[in-house]
Amino acid sequence: MAMACTTTAALLSLCSLFVSILAKDYTVGDSNGWTSGVDYTQWTSGKTLLVGDNLIFNYSPMLHTVMEVSSADYSSCSSSVPLNADTSSGSTTIALTSAGSHYFICGTPSHCSGGMKMAVLVSAATGPTTPSQLPTPTTTPTTTTPYSTTPSSIVPPGTTTPTTFPYGSSAPAGLLSLSSAVIGGAMTAAAVAILS
Repeated sequence: MAMACTTTAALLSLCSLFVSILAKDYTVGDSNGWTSGVDYTQWTSGKTLLVGDNLIFNYSPMLHTVMEVSSADYSSCSSSVPLNADTSSGSTTIALTSAGSHYFICGTPSHCSGGMKMAVLVSAATGPTTPSQLPTPTTTPTTTTPYSTTPSSIVPPGTTTPTTFPYGSSAPAGLLSLSSAVIGGAMTAAAVAILS
């Protein structure tokens, strides 16, 4: 049991490392930053933002703010009820933690209505998300002796032996579905490959 917990903890730590490696940082407006006169609709076009990515807003704190707002407040340029706001730092990093549309405006009067606003669509991480979609670990087919007298080794003729994990143990129950739910797709496949 302790080995299963240690293996699971090591796997989750490894997967967290993969998530941080795969996340991208996007500097809003590129070298222009978050300021008036930039076409943020154009800036977002062609970008694929994923859960785990970060938006970095660089701006003059004496002139601008960053506010995440609802769709309605984005459309009306209302900054009275922000979901998240930074009004003074000059450098704001927004972690994209959920899929869906996210809306940002400058709360300085007339800046949003002058075009200083941005809507982004954040997608969930791609790749297999359920154990049935995971790549199957490869095994070398071996023919077994029909019906051994030892109960734990009874295997019908012509079947393959199951894949074993380090130290001859089988995978902890639910490990694949847990890692899949926590980290998703490609990272789970990498973790399975490491354990195989």
